[in-house]
Amino acid sequence: MGTIFDDTFSANDGDSDSEDISPIEQVRLTVLNTDDPSLPVWTFRMWTLGVFSCGLLAFLNQFFSYRTEPLTITQLTVQIAVLPIGRFMAAALPTRKFRVPVIGGDRVFSLNPGLFNVKEHVLISIFANAGAAFGLGNAYAVGIIDIIKAFYYRNISFLAGWLLVITTQVLGYGWAGLMRKYVVEPAHIALHEKETKRMSRAKFFVILLVCSFAWYAVPGYLFPTITTISWVCWAFPKSVTAQQLGSGMQGLGLGALTLDWAAVSSFLYSPLLSPFFATVNVFVSYFFIIYLAMPIAYWGFNLYSANKFPIFSSHLFTAQGQAYNISEIVNSKFELDLGSYQQEGHIHLSMEIYQKYRASNQGKEDIHARLMKRYPEIPIWWFYVMLLGTIAVSLVLCIVLNKQVQMPWWGLLLASAMAFIFTLPVSIITATTNQTPGLNIITEYVMGIILPGKPIANVCFKTFGFMSMAQAVSFLSDFKLGHYMKIPPRSMFLVQFIGTIIVGTVNAVVAFWLLDTIPNICNTALLSADSPWTCPSDRVFFDASVIWGLIGPKRIFGHHGDYKAMNWFFLIGGLGPFLVWLLHKAFPKQTWIPLINLPVLLGATGAMPPATPLNYNAWCLVGTIFNFFIFRYRKKWWQRYNYILSAALDAGVAFMGVLVYFTLGMENVSLNWWGTGGEHCPLAVCPMAKGIVVDGCPVF
Repeated sequence: MGTIFDDTFSANDGDSDSEDISPIEQVRLTVLNTDDPSLPVWTFRMWTLGVFSCGLLAFLNQFFSYRTEPLTITQLTVQIAVLPIGRFMAAALPTRKFRVPVIGGDRVFSLNPGLFNVKEHVLISIFANAGAAFGLGNAYAVGIIDIIKAFYYRNISFLAGWLLVITTQVLGYGWAGLMRKYVVEPAHIALHEKETKRMSRAKFFVILLVCSFAWYAVPGYLFPTITTISWVCWAFPKSVTAQQLGSGMQGLGLGALTLDWAAVSSFLYSPLLSPFFATVNVFVSYFFIIYLAMPIAYWGFNLYSANKFPIFSSHLFTAQGQAYNISEIVNSKFELDLGSYQQEGHIHLSMEIYQKYRASNQGKEDIHARLMKRYPEIPIWWFYVMLLGTIAVSLVLCIVLNKQVQMPWWGLLLASAMAFIFTLPVSIITATTNQTPGLNIITEYVMGIILPGKPIANVCFKTFGFMSMAQAVSFLSDFKLGHYMKIPPRSMFLVQFIGTIIVGTVNAVVAFWLLDTIPNICNTALLSADSPWTCPSDRVFFDASVIWGLIGPKRIFGHHGDYKAMNWFFLIGGLGPFLVWLLHKAFPKQTWIPLINLPVLLGATGAMPPATPLNYNAWCLVGTIFNFFIFRYRKKWWQRYNYILSAALDAGVAFMGVLVYFTLGMENVSLNWWGTGGEHCPLAVCPMAKGIVVDGCPVF
């Protein structure tokens, strides 16, 4: 790999020793132990490209979040795409210097301070990471807006929605500042290299972007069926069992394939970015749940009368296998109507929903830390002011706009305390596995016990608890990137904060726009078979609001509920780490035992639903090819192109998807042939129990 800058120096001003070499191979391959503190950071190029990329990714990711395969475009795409643009600006912009009056004296400013440098590039990438909601795609709180408007058919004001998004995104930054010294995040790539005889990364990116862009017209418009090649269904068109086994979207996905990168990277994000041991943990958990536990529970024991319902569905059902009409049990105060609930009967879950909830410090200073000592640290009071200010605004939201958000003021404080407690351990898990366990289940459970019957209060509590923790983890992750790339900490802080405000605002605006303009958005009963606007993530978010908030865990998982036995899995999950420790002690020479990561193993199928077996099949397969075989046998290629490939595929899909929507979708121009009719597994959603009548299904 070429050097990042031509004119750099190391902390040792000479030969490096073992202390200057990272023990982590991926870090050694991608991060240099040098720095040039003279490189300008606050440049016109950085602000222009950073703000634009942040807004663009915020728009694209919110736009795609409503689609059946919700692509997430990450900072890697921008990190690569802006490099030639930055170099062009360095060559084209005038170099004239201006004096700008500021407090403390005049400052010299230029639109073009010299060559486009790596520190500008990293800050633009951090802006872009904010635009991708720090890896989540879009702001989590937008889900509250979505379910209120598209599932409960109620209203929420833009002000209340915007405040929810902004406060939940910013809240975690306060305590994240207290934990910066304890978290390590794997490094990102650098593209500022000397040219070699091999194809440059920029050229590779452009070629793959064009190919991805052109190809996505096929699964994205011309031939959507190849997104889910469920050939078992085609081979057995009249067999319910075969289609339950073979459907990639509504069954167990046995043999299901895809030729659509959006299906590969949806929900679990790009498999090229996940270390192989984490991929193995995910696959083991997925295989156990989908191909062992679920078939035994569904066909073997008929657990919880499972065969009255589809084997894989994110919908809620009555005892007779019919879709549950949630609107019938919500009163005018947006609370549970107990009389109507008793009349409608208990809510029943599909086997996959059941499985989902079941699953559910001081080290030696390294060279990078020594190099960073030359930059002023962030004053701790910056974090305290942000924390207290955000809590104050959130309290106003909970008190003044309580009718819209339902959550009491004490709920905010409790959610914040839970997020703070879990931030450090979750940061460590994220750093080592690239997988972030969520607090969504535990926060839903706690609030559902304390304040049942109020669905929006529950999802608000979950969002404040989960997202403030997730934002703290993301803040720490980006700070570690800045640590490796020697970015002044105060610059990192301001870019993250400003980017968060931009992304929250854009996400909210796009959400209100699409929810108000696309007919029947999220309503799969009224949408056509080839409509992409099915909102799979929002459907699960809505189900959670019903299960944990509207009905409450006491009525579903408590003494009088149908699923009370599931509470034993809290104990099993608690004992898991102890059992792994005993296993390691008993067989200390087995090197694979320390690679067992229970948070990843037990939470691996937490994205399912809305993720489907098709997504997991493709994700595990592609991740194994690139991060095991290519990493082991073609390491130089992996080092140079692996992340570039991921970013190019994401970008090509995103741009073609938006182009198709604005040129064809908004004009209602569509195709109608076999290849646009979905995966052709109509019987996969059928129950197997005798006497259950469902439209389009045989009666046994």
